[in-house]
Amino acid sequence: MKDTDEDSIDRLGKYGLIDHLARNATRINKSTAGDIGDDAAVIAMGESLTLVSTDLLMEGIHFNLVYFPLKHLGYKSVIRAISDIYAMNGTPEQLLLALGVSSRFDISSLDEFYDGVYLACRKYGVDLAGGDITTSLTGFTISVTATGTVKPEKLVKRSGAKPNELICVTGDLGAAYMGLQLLERERRLFMKDPGFKPSLSGYEYIIERQLKPELPVRTLNEINDKGIIPTSMIDLSEGLASDLLQLCKYSGTGCRIFHDKIPIDSETLKFAEEIMLEPLIAALNGGEDYEFLFTVPIEKYETIARVKGISIIGHMTKKEQGKYFVTKEGQEIELTAQGWRKDLTDN
Repeated sequence: MKDTDEDSIDRLGKYGLIDHLARNATRINKSTAGDIGDDAAVIAMGESLTLVSTDLLMEGIHFNLVYFPLKHLGYKSVIRAISDIYAMNGTPEQLLLALGVSSRFDISSLDEFYDGVYLACRKYGVDLAGGDITTSLTGFTISVTATGTVKPEKLVKRSGAKPNELICVTGDLGAAYMGLQLLERERRLFMKDPGFKPSLSGYEYIIERQLKPELPVRTLNEINDKGIIPTSMIDLSEGLASDLLQLCKYSGTGCRIFHDKIPIDSETLKFAEEIMLEPLIAALNGGEDYEFLFTVPIEKYETIARVKGISIIGHMTKKEQGKYFVTKEGQEIELTAQGWRKDLTDN
């Protein structure tokens, strides 16, 4: 294997790597109705479209079992998978779960993990329909596939946004990232001193956002109930900047988002101040918020502005106008995506 800067995965980033690996993919079957770049695959079978999404979680990369309860991990695995179905404006229905398990896990440990899986499935109306399990030499590996359906006229992809449309997000941003920073800080202190007692009081919200995230399904349902179908949408798993750039890429647009419009929770602000980190960094680049970023026509402003839990953070522009973040002082800073994320391995 080459080990040069030119051949480095870091150079491409996650989305660039996906584009590179998929560059030679050809469409053979008429039932393949979607694009590789979307949140879920789209399969045309019957009156409704079938959506299929898959995710892979690796111990030491996506989670650390020093502080991640197995029940919460099972729950989050389901959330991670079905968020992609919701991002296509679909309804998740089935889940397939495959595990790689090392010898350090026993039956009770797996029961705890599956307790979380079943809890999330019940809450979001999803059936665990199958899967696989095998031994692993490298720790705990989770592969989760979600399927769902959507009517053709309601399908939302990443490619439908147009200039002047409103850019909206659900919930608040950066909390999951700050929760991870807190948990990792306490882990490092514990590794230095096993008698150390973690100090987590006052930060319950950001910890929950990292360990047991929820999806804003009620907000999405309200948008649909008001007759609004987003023109483009993506789940916020990689960070606002990276995911917004994906919408711009596939829609062929530019964008402007504004500092004072980005929703950040008070706990996120508080902990960012404690560790002397600009909270905007967490909001733009943190990822794993599992909120939704979407666009709607400007004519829908009055309606969308009345939906609780929605923030209008900017607007799409023509491609040649570029992609920018606008500071409180009015300065325009070019939006850039973070590179390949090594996550917990960097700590």
